[in-house]
Amino acid sequence: MANYIRFDWAMKRLLRDKANFGVIEGLLTSLLNEKITIRRMLESESNQEEEYDKYNRVDILAEDSKGRLILFEIQNNNEYAYFQRMLFGVSKLVTEYIRRGQGYENIRKIYSINIVYFALGAGKDTVYHGTTEFRGIHDHDILQLSPFQREKFQVETVSQLYPEYYILRVNDFNKWSKVPLEQWIYFLNTGEIPDDADAPGLAEARGILDIASLSQEEQRAYYRHLDNVIILRDNITTERAEGRAEGRAEGRAEGIYAVARNLKNCGVDTGTIIKSTGLSAEEIAGL
Repeated sequence: MANYIRFDWAMKRLLRDKANFGVIEGLLTSLLNEKITIRRMLESESNQEEEYDKYNRVDILAEDSKGRLILFEIQNNNEYAYFQRMLFGVSKLVTEYIRRGQGYENIRKIYSINIVYFALGAGKDTVYHGTTEFRGIHDHDILQLSPFQREKFQVETVSQLYPEYYILRVNDFNKWSKVPLEQWIYFLNTGEIPDDADAPGLAEARGILDIASLSQEEQRAYYRHLDNVIILRDNITTERAEGRAEGRAEGRAEGIYAVARNLKNCGVDTGTIIKSTGLSAEEIAGL
C-alpha cells in the first residue's frame, strides 16, 4: 500500500495548485452532499510559510450545484481556544470579502470546515454541524424569513444566510465504510486509501498525495513537518499531564485544609490537627 502525505501538510503545499483542486472539491462534496466546484484560492494565513506551521488555514471561493458563489474556510490546527478561533476566521472572511459600500445582501454564504486532530470539547460523534437560528424566548418559535426575503435571497431559512460550521474530529475514527464522508474521515485519520475507496476526491488523492511522487526537497520538507507534529503533540501531552498533576496536588491540598478547618470548628486542639493533617500551627491559625 502506498504511503500518503498528511492532509494538513498537503493542504498548504500541494492542494492550493489549481490542477489539484479535485481533492478538496471531493472532501467538500462528500461533506455537504452537493457538487462543489472551486473557483480559486483566496489570500489567507496559509500563505505564511513557517517551519512550525503555526497557521494552517485555506480560504476558498467555490460554487455549488445551483451556481451560487460560496466562501469556504478550512482550518486544521491544535489550539485550546479553537472554538474562538473558528469564530475569528469566519468573522475575518465576512469583513474581508465584501467591498466597502456594498449592501449587506452581498455577503457570501460561508462554511467553516474544521479538521481537528485533537480532543476538541467533549462529545461522542465524529462530525458536528453548527448553524444559527433565532428562537422566541416566550413561544419558542423560530424566526422565519418573509416571503419577499425568501424570493430575494433564494433561501428558505434565516440559518441559510449565516455561516455554518463543520467540525471533523478525525482522530477517533478508524473503521472503513462505504459512506463517502466516512471514507474521507478514515483517510484523514489513518493516511490510508483502500483499493475500494470511491468517495469523490480520493481517486485524485492517490496520485497527488503519494509521498513517492514528491521531489527530494519536498520529501525533506514533509519529514521536517512530521517531526514538528510529533514535537507539538508531545508538548501538548506533557502540558496536559503537568496540568492534571498540578490539579490533583491542588485538590489534595484543598482537601487537607477542609479537614483541618472542620476539626478546628469542632474544637479539636491544634496539636491533634497538626498530627492529623501535617499542617503547621501557622497554617492552622490562618484557617
